Amino acid sequence: MPELPQTETSRKKLISLVVPVFNESKNIAPLYETVCQLFTEKLGQFDFELLLVNDGSVDDSAKLISALCQKDSRVRGVILSRNFGKEIALSAGVDFATGDATVFMDADLQHPPELIPRMIEEWLAGAQIVATIRKSVQKHGIVRRASSRTYYWLINLISELELISQTTDFRLLDRQVVRELRKIHEKNRMFRALVDWMGFEKVWLEFEAPARVHGTSNYSYIKLFDLALTSMISYTQTPLRLVAVLGFLITTASFFSLVWMSLAFHLVSEQFYYTPLAKVVVFNSFLMGIMMACLGVVSLYIGKIYSEVIRRPLYIVQKAIGFQNATESNSPEGA
Repeated sequence: MPELPQTETSRKKLISLVVPVFNESKNIAPLYETVCQLFTEKLGQFDFELLLVNDGSVDDSAKLISALCQKDSRVRGVILSRNFGKEIALSAGVDFATGDATVFMDADLQHPPELIPRMIEEWLAGAQIVATIRKSVQKHGIVRRASSRTYYWLINLISELELISQTTDFRLLDRQVVRELRKIHEKNRMFRALVDWMGFEKVWLEFEAPARVHGTSNYSYIKLFDLALTSMISYTQTPLRLVAVLGFLITTASFFSLVWMSLAFHLVSEQFYYTPLAKVVVFNSFLMGIMMACLGVVSLYIGKIYSEVIRRPLYIVQKAIGFQNATESNSPEGA
């Protein structure tokens, strides 16, 4: 790690660590101790703030965060009023982070803090975004790995935005990137995809994710599916185009099928006789199928539009701990 020149009037660069917390009471203390040890032994030329965003935990996470804030002024807590989801908790961290660079990571230490010095080194070399690729995860099953690969293959096939397979939310963002990220107010969001969409100078680092020491992952298959669906709707209109093409093909096929059913008896053979009712059933079946497919896809987009235009706040802060002049929200519009 290159040493930064220090003068009497210069200040240490501040690194913000944003950590979303949902029922991670057993991991908060190990995370805090690991971060303190890291900055003491390897990153002494930097100051840090550990920003813990409690996303509606039902265990003792909020109490532990409050206790740490009282113990160490470098720890700050944002207690959300309920569970808004990891993507929103990360966005709350964006609003409250004050560092020259901000690192986003999970509380379970599966995003290894040991990689942070390398991330900072790349940042000092000029990278505005230092993103990570998870090569493997201990104790991840075959279904989980296969689902992840399928998702990235599909999203890159239909989306205008290219997402790198196995990328994670474990990233470092320069202050300028954080400032621009605050300007994005859409409600349905996938944090890493938003960062990739923004551009900027970016480098990638690979890491091996260890198994969780305590607890189990809070990201169920249902949540992962919902996140995948949100990203597909948010970053591509390909499903709408596919439905339009499908509608054209089905309509064309049904038209020629009806022409065949009407003329085959007279032009080909009398064995090709179809009753009027059969023709109506075939025609209605095709039309009902295409209408249901179109309405299903369009309804997803309408739902997304609805959630954006009602302009509810992205999140609600119940309490902000450890901030000077802390308010209920650090964003201009109350988040």
